[in-house]
Amino acid sequence: MKAVILAGGYGTRLAEETEVRPKPMVQIGPHPILWHILKHYSHFGVDEFYVALGYLGDEIKRYFLDRQTLAGSMTVDMSQGTVERRDPDCEKWKVHLIETGLESMTGGRVLRLRKYLEGGTFLVTYGDGVADVDIDKLVAFHRRAGLVATVTAVRPPARFGGLVLDGPRVARFSEKPQTGEGWINGGFLVCEPAIFDYLKGDGAVLETDGLERLAEQGKLAAYQHEGFWMCMDTLRDKRQLEGMWKTGKAPWKVWT
Repeated sequence: MKAVILAGGYGTRLAEETEVRPKPMVQIGPHPILWHILKHYSHFGVDEFYVALGYLGDEIKRYFLDRQTLAGSMTVDMSQGTVERRDPDCEKWKVHLIETGLESMTGGRVLRLRKYLEGGTFLVTYGDGVADVDIDKLVAFHRRAGLVATVTAVRPPARFGGLVLDGPRVARFSEKPQTGEGWINGGFLVCEPAIFDYLKGDGAVLETDGLERLAEQGKLAAYQHEGFWMCMDTLRDKRQLEGMWKTGKAPWKVWT
């Protein structure tokens, strides 16, 4: 199955980082968040990706070119002008880096990939969110539902911790849980080619022109994910995700 990664937005809410790189290239630990997303999907056997490029798309191209060229050890024989590579440590991914327009909206970017995806069910997610979603269970749920698309519904993490009170005293501080603030679209979509009928041109918005219209017609399923999910919207979010990674407590790291 093929997966689409929406990676073309400006990422203005993370301007401290995105003035010089696209949001999917902002790092968590030693790797960009895009690498974390692809590792997640690959753990479930999804190894072919269509990355929808826009803002600073060349930076994403450069990352994959450099990773492929520089992976592993090498010997450079300058007298002969040769390079011998040894033990390249490369992922088994096939990554299609597709220009989808600088100003295209999310639905427009998916629509521009139509010719690559019309063969069957495909996956779509955003290039700035990580989760421990079980992709196998998600796809199985989608097939049972038999609808045009399935969205992964998640509960956003609480922005602040809480206080547990015992009368006038503070008994303890609570952690920042995935709270009952309501379900939101967490990405990790499963789509049938029929979704393209709802997307008209570069200005189409996947969420309103696609998902909301499908919901109105009873053609959108929701896979309720009670586990970890987090979107890297702000510098604070980036620092939280980096802290999880550095302490070895990254819930989205389902691979070994």
